[in-house]
Amino acid sequence: MMSEPKRLHPAGMLFNIIQAIRHSVFGFLPLVIIAVGNDAWFYVILGASILICLIILFSVLSWLRYTYQLEEDQIRIEQGILIRKKRTISKHRIQSIDLSQNIIHRIFGLTKVQIETAGSDHRIDAALSAVTMADGKMLHDQLKSKKQVTETDVNGEEQELKEEVHEQDYPQKKITPKALFVAGSTSGSFGIILGLAGLVFSELETFIPDRFYNQATEWVFSQAVQVLIALAVIVLILLWVLGILSTIIQYWNFTITRYDKELFITRGLLEKKQSTIPLKRIQAVGIKETIIRQPIGLASVYVEIASGEIGQNQEMHTLIFPIMRKKHIASFLKDILPEYRYQPEGLVKLPTKAIPYYIIRSVIIPLIATVVVAVQFTEFTWIPGIVMLLSCIYGYFQYKTTGYLIQDKQLLVQSRTISKDTALVPHKRLQSLQKKQHILHRKQGLATLDTAILNKFVGRHFIVRELNVEDVDQIADWYSYRKKPLS
Repeated sequence: MMSEPKRLHPAGMLFNIIQAIRHSVFGFLPLVIIAVGNDAWFYVILGASILICLIILFSVLSWLRYTYQLEEDQIRIEQGILIRKKRTISKHRIQSIDLSQNIIHRIFGLTKVQIETAGSDHRIDAALSAVTMADGKMLHDQLKSKKQVTETDVNGEEQELKEEVHEQDYPQKKITPKALFVAGSTSGSFGIILGLAGLVFSELETFIPDRFYNQATEWVFSQAVQVLIALAVIVLILLWVLGILSTIIQYWNFTITRYDKELFITRGLLEKKQSTIPLKRIQAVGIKETIIRQPIGLASVYVEIASGEIGQNQEMHTLIFPIMRKKHIASFLKDILPEYRYQPEGLVKLPTKAIPYYIIRSVIIPLIATVVVAVQFTEFTWIPGIVMLLSCIYGYFQYKTTGYLIQDKQLLVQSRTISKDTALVPHKRLQSLQKKQHILHRKQGLATLDTAILNKFVGRHFIVRELNVEDVDQIADWYSYRKKPLS
């Protein structure tokens, strides 16, 4: 099958314009501030007009010079205004084809097609910013389909048979609106929103008239403590509600389906996304429990994926379910990823002599702060003292959480930064294993285990500090097949 070269939908020009303006606005903003301070509005308007005209011209020419062509087993893309770039991507190199729709896409009945290859060079990947939904689905089906088979008829001629698609009940899991509300309520994203709000305010503060700013400041300081507390509570509630809304918008109708060779995820309210995760690229499964979710038995499930685009604006791992009861994770994996199993019973914990190491690592910085404050501001020494006490508690909980478990051909590693994180790593996905000891470790019979897997960028390490040296040797034997080869 070979199609004629096609251009993107004309709405692609609009996406080019929006993207170019977004990239230019931060570079142009300092000039605007300087010009406004000197009352040079004419030059600001003139410069902005010239910039917008150039962006529109460049976007139109880029759209005219961008074509894609689907062939039997590859897609060919040509682009470039002055310098023409021709790129051919074989279907055998394609790892995933994701379709997504923002509001503009949905108005025009379009979709964005993101093609990701097996390599880590983003120049090999491709993104068709605006094609019709029919073309997007056709590209997805053609570039991800299996080879067609042929048979010989009674006359000795080969007849091409289209692969018959049998309806099959594939395992599927969908999040409920109630669970999504709970996910938003316990996500802690209001902290991120608060930080973004502070950043935006700091940028906009320059444009606030001094008279208005001074009046607002005087009014705030003139209010009673009760009023200020009430205002703070209202702000926190609003941020909490915004956190819930952002989670609902991002993960609305989240559905994951297990197919023969990939996971298929759909999600989104304003921007609908469809993404595929090839099973062969999954390196490990992770279970994350935040300090808010852990006491109520909730967790999120994610996967670590090998390779991917370097510099891509994505998370270090891919969420495969936003929130669920921890007791349901084992059955979820049995249906969706039966290659992994979650049975933490029998977790090997750290020895008691590891406690001082975890506490000292946690309190070293607060201890330095306490000494500095005690010398300079004696009356405020209690503040870093409380922080140091909390750090001791944090170090102890790190110690209590950390451990490992060998489950046939899988290594379970459990640790804590702020959230509790459990990783399920198959033996064949481990890239390296190191045993580390310093002089105190050797005297106490302790060692640190450092294992690594591939992920989207360069790799992720799973480190378990202060294990008994016998436990580390046992894991090393399991990893290197030195004693009992796995069947």
